[in-house]
Amino acid sequence: MATMGKYCKAYLLKKLREFSGWTENTQNVRQDTQEIGGKDVEIQRELTDDDILYLQENYTVTDDIFIDKNIIFDNVTPEWKDFCHQELRFEIPVYDPIEIKTTEETNVEGQ
Repeated sequence: MATMGKYCKAYLLKKLREFSGWTENTQNVRQDTQEIGGKDVEIQRELTDDDILYLQENYTVTDDIFIDKNIIFDNVTPEWKDFCHQELRFEIPVYDPIEIKTTEETNVEGQ
């Protein structure tokens, strides 16, 4: 079963290919289903510059929103991380915890 990460961001493959160390594991490309002769057949997709891939929180790139499925790029280096931050403006959001008041706390403050 595929695992959903906490954060990923979609990018056009054209932009990802601008990284000098970019490589593609094309055997992990998500397959398409087409109807051929009345039957659904899975076929291998060819990646194009206009395809959307997902940069995950662990800096891998996937052909789906799941962090551990259809991994296209996983050569995570300091140079790759720098490219992600500088060129792609990739930042993992930090959410401050919120405090939810109970009904009793709300009533006491309202008095």
